[in-house]
Amino acid sequence: MISFEEFKKIELKIGKILTAEKVEGSEKLLKLAVDFGEESPRQVVSGIAKSYEPEVLVGKEFVFVTNLEPRNIMGLESQAMILATIKKGGTKEEIILMKPVKKVKPGSVLG
Repeated sequence: MISFEEFKKIELKIGKILTAEKVEGSEKLLKLAVDFGEESPRQVVSGIAKSYEPEVLVGKEFVFVTNLEPRNIMGLESQAMILATIKKGGTKEEIILMKPVKKVKPGSVLG
C-alpha cells in the first residue's frame, strides 16, 4: 500500500495522439507523438501494436502517466506511459486503453 501523499505524486494527464507508427524491428511496439498541451508533443513508445493499428489511434485521447523518468526502448526515448489493462479471453489477450468518455482538452490533469 502507498499513502495518498505518494499517490498524489503520480501525474495523470489526457493526451491526444497526433501520429502513430510501428517501430521497425518490433511486432509489439508503436511510436506515438502525443499532445499534452505543452509547447511540443512528446514521444511515447508503447507495446500496444498487437491490439491496435496505428491509424485507429490518431486523433484520439487517452490517459497517460506523464512524470515518469524517460525510458529508452529499442533506441527510442519514451517520455510518458499510456494506461491500459489486459482483457483475457481463452488463449487470447487484448490490450484495452483507458480514455475519457467525453472530449477533453489535451493536458487536462486527472485528480
